[in-house]
Amino acid sequence: MSEGLLLILASGGAVALFALGTPIFLVMGLWVLAAHLALDYSLANIGNGMFEGLNSFALLAAPLFILTGDLIAGGGIARRITDFTLALLGWLRGGLGMASLTACGIFAAISGSNSATTATIGSIVYPTMKKQNYASGFSAATASAGGCVGIIIPPSILFIIYGYLNNVPVSELFLAGIVPGFMMVVAMMLACWFISRRKSYGTIIPFKASKVVETAPGVSLALAAVLLVLWGIYSGAFSPTEAASVTVAYCLFAGLFLTRELKLRELPNLIFRSALIIGIVIPLVAVSIMMQQMFAVIGVARFVADVLGGIGVYQIVLIVCMVAVFVAGTLLESVPLTIILAPILAPVAVSVGADPFHFAVVFMVGGAIGFITPPFGLNLFVASTITGVPYLRIARAVLPYLATLLTTWIIIAIFPQLTLFMIELAGLGGGGLTME
Repeated sequence: MSEGLLLILASGGAVALFALGTPIFLVMGLWVLAAHLALDYSLANIGNGMFEGLNSFALLAAPLFILTGDLIAGGGIARRITDFTLALLGWLRGGLGMASLTACGIFAAISGSNSATTATIGSIVYPTMKKQNYASGFSAATASAGGCVGIIIPPSILFIIYGYLNNVPVSELFLAGIVPGFMMVVAMMLACWFISRRKSYGTIIPFKASKVVETAPGVSLALAAVLLVLWGIYSGAFSPTEAASVTVAYCLFAGLFLTRELKLRELPNLIFRSALIIGIVIPLVAVSIMMQQMFAVIGVARFVADVLGGIGVYQIVLIVCMVAVFVAGTLLESVPLTIILAPILAPVAVSVGADPFHFAVVFMVGGAIGFITPPFGLNLFVASTITGVPYLRIARAVLPYLATLLTTWIIIAIFPQLTLFMIELAGLGGGGLTME
């Protein structure tokens, strides 16, 4: 049997396993194994390649930022963020919903995780939204949509993985995500306000400056963490990876000694919970590295480059890439989506004139929208788990947010200046800090 036929059978088997609900790690791993056997490669290459691929100081940032999210939640900082945003926006119709979206943006600026953002802010805000006469589906959908900015507003775990796989300086990636992330939050807030006005959701809370002042010290703990990370990275005091460890230390100190809501006896369970998440992410990165090697041997990347490069028109190539990311995002979680498609599509887009940082943000925003796009929609599952609202009810209620984010995505794609503004303001242009 020829190598080509064996690879076709292996790929067909992988698709069948995925359709049957087999975990994506096993699907990718079995395909890599089958490809090695079909091409008569040594199986020792799998173990060696995965080890060398993970033997990187850069990847230490991912588990640290995940741990940061749990420390923020356990230390009571997340609740203080929500209290402050509600004091600012509670006087508006739909103010609690908009406050939760704003809180998601602030939380994302520390944790860098979409699922952590959805789970933490959703669990805090959902009970109150129910009391204020918000529909249960809409309340859960708001938490789901807000979590999308978790991988866009820096620091972002996905930007770290993207930069690592595509050799793009993560300092510029972080800057590039600031304005698009802010746009996504504002767009969703407007959608929340519009829907809440139409359906009379929420309870109007009179604005009190004293309440804002009272809750400001709590949110300042979160803002201090954000400023610490950004100052350290862009002053050169520490690398993005070291910034993650500094953030963990700060959040641990704040939870233990400032808010005093984090208890030492809770740390083992909290760390274990973070380890469970990273135990899902990092093996996917490892097996994706081997998958990319096989793609290179087979010529997949070269084929895609020839097809898209033959188009020659940057705008059309960008549209094709966006469609590919959106369709894949309805089926794949963001990590496998990034590690499978980004190394294939990014070089092609850059070769036809795309700015590497602009394309990275366009790619990531598309992946983020996948968090609330059925049939997968990871954030929808997370919200359903923490609220008890059926998945399909949340999926219907999230459609206005989905339309809003798609519109924002198109605007970001059309105007690269929105992405590149902060990089140019900082005087960077590809010469920023590497992951190490």
